Amino acid sequence: MKDALTLSEELVKRNEIAEGKVKLVLLVLDGLGDIRHPDNDYKTPLEEADCPNLDELASRSALGRIIPVDYGITPGSGPAHLGLFGYDPREVEIGRGVLEVVGMGMELRPADVAARANFCTVKDGKVVDRRAGRPATEVAAEKARLLQTAIPKIDDVELIIEPGKGHRFGIIFRGPGLAGGVTDTDPHENGEPVHQAEAELPEARKTADIVNRFVKKAGEVLAGGEPINAILTRGVSGPPDIPGLPDRYGLRCAAIATYPMYRGLAQLVGMKLLETGQSVEEEFQTYLDNVDGYDYFFIHYKPTDEAGEDGAHERKVQAIETLDRALGMVLENEPDVLVVTGDHSTPCPMKLHSWHPVPLLLHSPRCGADGRPHFTEQECNCGSLGIFLAKNLLPLMLANGGLLDKLGA
Repeated sequence: MKDALTLSEELVKRNEIAEGKVKLVLLVLDGLGDIRHPDNDYKTPLEEADCPNLDELASRSALGRIIPVDYGITPGSGPAHLGLFGYDPREVEIGRGVLEVVGMGMELRPADVAARANFCTVKDGKVVDRRAGRPATEVAAEKARLLQTAIPKIDDVELIIEPGKGHRFGIIFRGPGLAGGVTDTDPHENGEPVHQAEAELPEARKTADIVNRFVKKAGEVLAGGEPINAILTRGVSGPPDIPGLPDRYGLRCAAIATYPMYRGLAQLVGMKLLETGQSVEEEFQTYLDNVDGYDYFFIHYKPTDEAGEDGAHERKVQAIETLDRALGMVLENEPDVLVVTGDHSTPCPMKLHSWHPVPLLLHSPRCGADGRPHFTEQECNCGSLGIFLAKNLLPLMLANGGLLDKLGA
């Protein structure tokens, strides 16, 4: 039986897309979804935020909630975004390391293995801060350069290290006999020791050994440099082989994002990376400056997720309000189809990604507006779109843009 993704690829009106008249925009507030909790008077950040632009847009949009991967499954950022882009994250896997280094502009060769890494703080053998106090990017960059100088190679494997944003950096392992499929040394929770990397497949044993030796050597190089005195690795993986959105649908796609991982993921599915500034206003201006050149825009906003991970309810409220104030820039040049949602939920009470459905707003002349007065989790529960898997969002966007033929006579 054909699913919605297969049918949408078969029914897409490529000739009409080629004319370039229909504009689709996916605006992702990272980690947007949240949960009611007694610590916050049973209000989510979306319910507490003052959002006149989002609320007005909600009143003339179709609302619903999306499940990033499947019921009860908590997604990482990579799988969550793959779903939004019209891929089944249960079938298509892109390692986080690959996303990070590609998004940073590092050259990844077919036989390379990539990893995303964090600087962290270790005390008495345990990780006490997985992000080393969120150091300034320039401070962490100095530490990355120190590691590159001190550990350029392990046996016959070259290490290519580049600083990322804040506490993050990217690593490429280049040499014979390497393969992806290695577990994280990041314990994902404070209070745990740094884990040993383990091979998930026999061909990844050499990679696991190199990763463990690098983590050990890095700790020796960084020792005494608190709060940055150790590293954690995540998403050790090799390059994927997947069809891009231009091949699947004929769409000219552009990505506007500031963080390397999201730029990397967008590039791997065939999006053109547009240079932009750090503020949401600059991101929206980049969209306006390039609106005539592309059919599909992915715009990513990170502060909501950062606040959720820190358990900072009020900061998440402020992040939503900041975006809402800038949203008028997009609404003045309203695209044919505009979706506002998140990639996953990051509830402040949990300080982690979660499985909870994510609020979603879809606006187009064809959407059949629900007339709900606010853009909140509760209002989205009442929307006509219901609760559905994120992978089916792209077919809905194409249909709302009039870009899918009917099935059958």
